[in-house]
Amino acid sequence: MDTILDEMFKAGVHFGYSRSSRHPSMKPVIYGTKNRVDIINLEMTVEHLAKAKETLRGLAAGGKKVLFVGTKSESKVAVRAAADALNMPYVVERWVGGIFTNFPEIKKRIARMKELASKKEKGELDVYTKKERLILQWEEDRLIKLFGGLADMTEKPAALVVVDPKKEKNAIAEAKKVGVPVIALMNTDCDYTDANYPIPGNDSSTKSIELVLNQLVSAYRNK
Repeated sequence: MDTILDEMFKAGVHFGYSRSSRHPSMKPVIYGTKNRVDIINLEMTVEHLAKAKETLRGLAAGGKKVLFVGTKSESKVAVRAAADALNMPYVVERWVGGIFTNFPEIKKRIARMKELASKKEKGELDVYTKKERLILQWEEDRLIKLFGGLADMTEKPAALVVVDPKKEKNAIAEAKKVGVPVIALMNTDCDYTDANYPIPGNDSSTKSIELVLNQLVSAYRNK
């Protein structure tokens, strides 16, 4: 049976970015450089992943919610799948400012999304003209795209799970403001200090992202 190190190697978790794009804070987790590409020390990845998994087990034991975020194309499917597997909220399109820092306003927009869906289901939109219905449908579609993954989030989550904190800098900034701890899969171009529980690894490969997220999901389930 493959060990987690073998699985990570096969998934390319060890592939960093070019040495020229390396963030200085990531130097301790880099094994070496090959053809000008940084290679991440997978033993360090396993060590950091273990800490993140232990944190998630603790949150699961307390029945706490976790918000999953990953908006770049390589991560969207895996992030949503991980969130759905645990019935957790997620953001895979765009981080809308205020999800943490102005949640009452965000809740109003979620309520509007649910209101439009309810009215459509009950046939209450039939009284509008075709043009008005098209406008309302456009509004609903936009709200679902932005807030569909947050429909069941009623309070601030206990933690944020992020793929690529450099890409999700706005989410990271809000999490820091409100004191939400961050678990993040981050490549060599990221700032190690952006996460409370950094997981050094390839954040631009679908296989790498899926492997790490599956590990985190399993940890939460096996509380």
